[in-house]
Amino acid sequence: MSATVRVVLVDDHQLMRGGLSMLLGTVGEVEVVGEAADGAEALTVIECTDPDVVLADARMPGMDGLELTAQCARHHPGVPVIILTTFDDTPVVEGALAAGAAGFLLKDSSTDDLVSAVRAAVSGGLVIDPRVARTVMTKESSASSSAREAGDSNGFGISVDALLEQLTPTERRVASLISRGWNNREIAGDLVLAEGTVKNHVSAVMRKLLVHDRTRLALLLRDHEDKL
Repeated sequence: MSATVRVVLVDDHQLMRGGLSMLLGTVGEVEVVGEAADGAEALTVIECTDPDVVLADARMPGMDGLELTAQCARHHPGVPVIILTTFDDTPVVEGALAAGAAGFLLKDSSTDDLVSAVRAAVSGGLVIDPRVARTVMTKESSASSSAREAGDSNGFGISVDALLEQLTPTERRVASLISRGWNNREIAGDLVLAEGTVKNHVSAVMRKLLVHDRTRLALLLRDHEDKL
């Protein structure tokens, strides 16, 4: 990836797209390479521009940001999607993360927060606006604790201890760092591995632990950190 991060903006309000483009245009390390008014148009733009990251509105006519995120996960897995919204709406956040979003920000976020989120997403990290993160994390942690008390922390009737036994020594180290909130770039630096190699290890850990997004993976690993 070059020093400049290539971004596609997706929002059904042209004024919002223009404002975001102008804000990001003041930052030398970010280049807006395309815009779209809905998810369907965005898929075409993504295909043509090959961006590093997508910033998409959660609610749009036609294909919304959540469906766009799911489509990108299937057809453009190397392109992370950050969801933007004016709503502090926990179900939307949960839906976005379940679809595979790399982050969730409110539209009034500062330029610095936007750029930090873009950088984190490109590095394999996850960013949730602090104004909504606590609600989501509390709910997820509560659900995880309830499942653990029932003897099924992963939702598939298999003990997490048994699943953790499948991890290789390197995967265990990666898992331990994920539980501390480290992103792929930080993990790569610590383990002296290429970011692509770390990404492969993260995917393997998720597959073996039967979870489908990084937020739930981090919560699960945090709850079982003493086993890593």
